[in-house]
Amino acid sequence: DSGDDFSLSCPPAPHGQNAAAASQNSEVQSTLRTLASKVEDLSTCNDLISKHGSALQRSLSELDSLRLTGEAGDKIRQVTERATLFRITSNAMINACRDFLALSLAHSKRWQKALQAERDQRIRLEETLEQLAKQHNNLERAFRGNSQSNTTLDSKGSAGPGKGEASDDDDNEFFDAMEEAPEFITVPADPQFHKRSSSNVSGFNSEMGSDDQSLNEEPLSANQDSPSLDLVPVKKRRSRIPDKPNYSLNLWSIMKNCIGKELSKIPMPVNFNEPISMLQRLSEDLEYHELLDKGAKSGSALEQLCYVAAFSISSYSTTVHRTGKPFNPLLGETYELDRGPESGYRSLCEQVCHHPPAAAHHVISSRGWTLRQEITVASKFRGKYISIMPLGTIHAIFEKGNNHYTWKKVTTTVHNIIVGKLWIDQSGEIDVVNHTTGDRCHLKFAPYSYFSRDVARKVTGLVTDKDGKAHYVLSGTWDEKMEFSRVMQSSRGSSSGCSAGAAGENGGAEARQKTVYQTLKAREIWHKNPLPERAETMYFFTELALTLNEAEEGVAPTDSRQRPDQRLMEAGRWDEANAEKQRLEEKQRSVRREREREAASLRTASQSEEGTAVEEDIFTDPALKSVPHDSHKALWFDRCDDPITGEPVHIYNGGYWEAKDTGTWEGCGDIF
Repeated sequence: DSGDDFSLSCPPAPHGQNAAAASQNSEVQSTLRTLASKVEDLSTCNDLISKHGSALQRSLSELDSLRLTGEAGDKIRQVTERATLFRITSNAMINACRDFLALSLAHSKRWQKALQAERDQRIRLEETLEQLAKQHNNLERAFRGNSQSNTTLDSKGSAGPGKGEASDDDDNEFFDAMEEAPEFITVPADPQFHKRSSSNVSGFNSEMGSDDQSLNEEPLSANQDSPSLDLVPVKKRRSRIPDKPNYSLNLWSIMKNCIGKELSKIPMPVNFNEPISMLQRLSEDLEYHELLDKGAKSGSALEQLCYVAAFSISSYSTTVHRTGKPFNPLLGETYELDRGPESGYRSLCEQVCHHPPAAAHHVISSRGWTLRQEITVASKFRGKYISIMPLGTIHAIFEKGNNHYTWKKVTTTVHNIIVGKLWIDQSGEIDVVNHTTGDRCHLKFAPYSYFSRDVARKVTGLVTDKDGKAHYVLSGTWDEKMEFSRVMQSSRGSSSGCSAGAAGENGGAEARQKTVYQTLKAREIWHKNPLPERAETMYFFTELALTLNEAEEGVAPTDSRQRPDQRLMEAGRWDEANAEKQRLEEKQRSVRREREREAASLRTASQSEEGTAVEEDIFTDPALKSVPHDSHKALWFDRCDDPITGEPVHIYNGGYWEAKDTGTWEGCGDIF
């Protein structure tokens, strides 16, 4: 199918150890009360059996005293013997139950004391680990500070630790060990500043944020307030799915033997999944498609870039509570999301490769934009956390101005695999590039830090033109909202007059040369939609996610909605879903083995026909070495080299929506 030291991997918004301890204590007390009730019932049954057994024995003795002869007398004696044996057996059972009751009462207090001792010891260990984490952080800060000071004094041009070269063990990086300093500083600008002279004041350069719009803060917010949905929905979508069953399963018991393996190659029960596929999860990127609608209406390429950057951030907002793994799609599986009448776009995904798993995605909107991507997910389980690295480039093309944007995704990390509550973090940097104009937005997703004084899940961004001049600053969080502010003026601090000692104390001269941007008042460009009521019982799905697996007529037979194990899981029938999942995986493996045999036969036949020269070429020609053993070819996407990035990608070849209109699906395979 398709964390480092856990003492440092604390969730951004933990429920607290006291709440967890109280919850566990309540559960234990409830279990003890249930056991006490059952023991009391057992004692009552004991008394009843003893009472009725004695009465039965007396009745039989009275019958025996009648001295009946013949067959009746024999029958009564036989019943009396059986009753005596029953009473002996019952007395033995009663004595065993009485012993069990006495032992339970004697040991219950001892068990409670042992449980409380274990709980106290766990709390002490957690406090010790927290203290060790703080000591480790202080030592690391002191070490890095001294190293940077020595490096600055010895050689101004050399890079500091962690900047000049990659770490030898990136996989074991402590995500929250250090709090990184911001790359730039923003300060409020005088709203009337642009009316005054542009001469240099207090060391500031006269770099004005002048694009083809006026220098006020209105254009983006004006677009935001204008409605982008011109059409009313034509279909009522579902707003609920069956509640998630409360099945307990230990993740560590399964994952402990899989350390270092590719996550997509680890067989997983559906207990760790959510009832949607990876193709549907990709389609969730369109949750805030209105940002692209507004970008298409924008008259400025720099404004449009702000909307595209906000869109790239918004796709992570749905992941904050979603610790479930989506179903890994079967090879050839597709998923369509036709929201043309409501939202103006049509989306199609297809699983084009299985190892490594890769999905191609194409979206066309009647509101002036196209989105396409091919995402290959590389994932590694490191024992204490899981790292998920999406590989591939996302493209957004706008009809107006013919602006073509590209960007990649950041790394997703699932923490607390061994102990504690699972939580998700996003970290890394994104460059959203306009290949038409050369404009660029650099976004930085700050990793969560246990010791940071800053807001959790913070994202900062800077929009610059092709000459590197800043025009907008973006700031916010990837799980809540993003704001933009127009840059009015920029300056670089000077390190002159600073002694070497002062430079070392403040982290080097580089820290004193950060760019300072004077900006107008920040305005909101995107905010997260609220989750549906009782979302915690529905896998924390958004309103869009709740509709993704809703059955629809006319979709392809390979559509994810048709997948039986996923449908069974959504219905709460997890045992059946696990069995069906194993059947589908085995079917896919059989089909793949057959394709590999056919490809091997073709290669052998070709070599036989062309002679030994071909055999020599196989070892000398790199192109022939890379001939795939699996002959699968995607149905709705063609493989080619991307004209922008040069990467090998799958691009939509057309025909799907026409096939849907006519209901002809002859080319679709039987994958379910």
